Amino acid sequence: MNGEKDVKCARCGKCCHETEMLLSRRDIERLEKRGYRRSDFAVRLPNGLYQLRNVNGVCYFFKDGLCSVYKDRPEGCRYYPVILSENGRRCIRDPLCPNSKTVSKEELKRICIKLKRLYKEILSFTLQG
Repeated sequence: MNGEKDVKCARCGKCCHETEMLLSRRDIERLEKRGYRRSDFAVRLPNGLYQLRNVNGVCYFFKDGLCSVYKDRPEGCRYYPVILSENGRRCIRDPLCPNSKTVSKEELKRICIKLKRLYKEILSFTLQG
């Protein structure tokens, strides 16, 4: 996150099960540069958005209890456990994450700005691509 510290990962994998993580153009390009095919790791939704693919209920990149692309994981994964509410208007701490309570109000605000910017970028990618 541009030199800023990520929220400490509990390594529980809860966020990797039945993930609905949306992907930006940069996420897709970064993963393709690592040799992955878009059709393997991403699903294009009817609304045009790209989302991480689930295989047997878990993220395509979740292997042996860990993220196999942690260093290059999608930007939305980096901001987790901060997520957008269902209507996309506000940011919340995902109660599914054991470390969600460690995110301070200041961190929540800072990450929320970035998350909303990312969401706009994802939407513009959908309209273009």
